[in-house]
Amino acid sequence: MSSKLAFLFPGQGSQSQGMLREFLDTEQAVTDTFIEASDVLGYDMRKLIHDNPDEKLNQTEFTQPALLTTSIALLRLWEQRGGAQATHVAGHSLGEYSALVAAGSLSFPDALVLVTFRGQAMTKAVPEGVGCMAVILGLDDDQAKTLCHEVSTDAEKVWPANYNCPGQLVVAGHAAAVNRMMERAKDAGARRAIPLQVSVPSHTPLMQPAADAMGKRLKGVEIKTPKIPVWSNALASPLERPGEIEAALVQQLVLPVRWTEIICRMAHIGVCHGVEMGPGKVLSGIVRRIDRHFAVCPVETPDNLACALEQMVG
Repeated sequence: MSSKLAFLFPGQGSQSQGMLREFLDTEQAVTDTFIEASDVLGYDMRKLIHDNPDEKLNQTEFTQPALLTTSIALLRLWEQRGGAQATHVAGHSLGEYSALVAAGSLSFPDALVLVTFRGQAMTKAVPEGVGCMAVILGLDDDQAKTLCHEVSTDAEKVWPANYNCPGQLVVAGHAAAVNRMMERAKDAGARRAIPLQVSVPSHTPLMQPAADAMGKRLKGVEIKTPKIPVWSNALASPLERPGEIEAALVQQLVLPVRWTEIICRMAHIGVCHGVEMGPGKVLSGIVRRIDRHFAVCPVETPDNLACALEQMVG
């Protein structure tokens, strides 16, 4: 294994009812993390994830702390089992908060409160039905970016939101503009253009009210110098000082996720192994499309975890 290892933390879209079920009754590190999250937030995290009452798990203000909790639970289990330590961390969108906890920059309780607030602020920023997101498959980034500009008007705009990997770009904005973008993309040769079941147009200027609210909320939170570099979604470069981190957490709400650049730049400095520290395998798949030599191991199941630990013992 390379001496440089990245922990990669997923964002919204990786959640599923029952995630980490196989670990909860057998691994104390996971159980304790769920209990801690429940105590901080005032509701039963285990019940939220495994019973999903009123479909709350897919509501942004609950999705975000649930994903943070599962990511940190797996991180703690990894550390307990003697897994290799990361030299770099990055999180996709919401996952940036998990990365900051892993780097010792944010405490887990503070991060839980912040992502709950973030989810509420994002939901309030744009009225239901006004915004949406879609994934465009099969166009290059410049082509998709140009189409976004061409179909936008003064009143209805669409922007690139997530540069996930070559040939996969998520766009977001006003619903009418996103719909026009999907049609134009298909006309331009896109393999598919798929609306996402998300009403919040994340990582666009429409999130400015949420960014303003987050900026004020962060003033009361202790942000420490990270022990290892944390890669910023908005800047595609490492964050090393508390002031930079605070600014980046505001910026990431209104600027696109530059995931392709993050992985390419990590690879350029010799980071070529990663662990997807969270539920699902979304990041493992898109990293493979960015750089097939950048090997990412998921740890979402006991078998996956055992395999990853065997390859990457600290």
